[in-house]
Amino acid sequence: MTLINENFLNLTNNYLFSDVANKVKAYKACHPSAEVISLGIGDVTQPLPLVSVDAMKQAVEEMGCPKTFRGYGPEQGYDFLIDAIIRNDYLPRGIKLKPNEVFISDGAKSDCGNIGDIFDSCNSVGMTDPVYPVYADSNMMCGRTITYLPCNIANDFVPSLPDKKLDIIYLCYPNNPTGTVLTKAELKRWVDYALLNDSLIIYDGAYEAYIQEPQIPHSIYEIDGATLCAIELRSFSKTAGFTGVRCGYTVVPEELTASTRHGERISLNHLWNRRQCTKFNGTSYITQRGAEAIYTPEGQKQVKQVIGYYMQNARLMKDSLIDMGYRVAGGENAPYLWVKIPDSVSSWQFFDRMLNEAQVVVTPGLGFGASGDGYIRLTAFGQQEDCLKAMRRMKHVKM
Repeated sequence: MTLINENFLNLTNNYLFSDVANKVKAYKACHPSAEVISLGIGDVTQPLPLVSVDAMKQAVEEMGCPKTFRGYGPEQGYDFLIDAIIRNDYLPRGIKLKPNEVFISDGAKSDCGNIGDIFDSCNSVGMTDPVYPVYADSNMMCGRTITYLPCNIANDFVPSLPDKKLDIIYLCYPNNPTGTVLTKAELKRWVDYALLNDSLIIYDGAYEAYIQEPQIPHSIYEIDGATLCAIELRSFSKTAGFTGVRCGYTVVPEELTASTRHGERISLNHLWNRRQCTKFNGTSYITQRGAEAIYTPEGQKQVKQVIGYYMQNARLMKDSLIDMGYRVAGGENAPYLWVKIPDSVSSWQFFDRMLNEAQVVVTPGLGFGASGDGYIRLTAFGQQEDCLKAMRRMKHVKM
C-alpha cells in the first residue's frame, strides 16, 4: 500500500493566488465584456530590459552554433553571472563573498521552498504574520511546527523577537505583503537573537532593489555576524521583469553551519550544493546571459527606470487611498501597499465587492495569515493608467 505525506492534508485546498485567479476567471466568464484591472497578483507588466533581450538573443545564436553550443551547465550557475552579482550587489556595500557561496536558481520562490530539504523536520520555525504563503506551506509539507509573529498596526508591522528559542526564522524585507522595511538596528536585533540561540535566518531580499531610503539595509550581510547565521535569497523577477523567464540566486556563506542530532557541526554550503547537484540541473545559459546584462551600465539604467515607474504607481495609489480615508502601509520602499479596510467586512468580502462593483482585483489579506484579515494587498506592478483608473473606481464603492 502506497502512503501519502499526510502533512499535505494540513494545507488549505488551494494556494492563495490560485484562489484569486479562479475567482477572477469565474467572474470574467459571467461578465465577458467587463474590463477587469488586476492589482492583486504581483506579476510585472513592463517588458524585459532591452539589454537582457539582446543578450538572450545572442545566447540563442550561440546555442545554434556547433562551436558555441552549451549543454548542461554548472548546477551552481555560470561564473560570469556569479561574478557580476558579487561585484554589483555586494562589494559596493562592503560585503565580500566567494563565488562558491552564490547559487543561481530558477527563482527565489523555488529556493525558499526547496531550502527546507537540508533541514530536519523537527526544527521549530518562526515567521511573521502576515507572511508570504510559500514559507508556511513548504514547512507544513515537511511537518514542522510554526510559530507566527504578528505584525499589525499596534507594532507598526515590526515583529517582536520570539519569547522562546526558534531554530529557523523567515524574514522578508522589504516585506511581502505589507511593504514595510526594517532599519539596521531592527535587523541587528534579529541577527543577535540568531547568534545567541544558534538559530538560522532565511532572509528573503527579493524586493531590495525597491528600497529608496539610503539608511535601510539591502542585505542581511550588512549586519556584523550575519554570515554565521543567515541564508539570503534574491530574485530577478520583480527587479528586471524575469517573472516569465525565471532566475534568482541564493547566498549560503561557507562559515554557516548547523548541527546534527549528535552535535556535529556541518557546513550548510556543502549540503545545499549537494542538494542542488542531485535535484537541479541549473538555470539555462540563455537566461543567465539575460540576467548578467542587467549589471552593465545600460542595464542598470534600464532597470532603475522600470523600478521608478512602479514606485511612481505606488506613490500615486497610496496618495489616492489616503485621500479616500484608508490607512496604508508600504509603498515607499516596496511595490506593495497594505491597506486597512473597514472593520465591518472581511478581506475576502472586500475582495468580492471590489471585483463585482469596481472590476478591480485585490489580494485578500487573510490569505497571508490570520493577522492579515481586515487588510488587502495592492501591487504597483501595473500600467500607470490602469492604476489610476482602479483608484477612481474604488473611490465610488461605498462600504
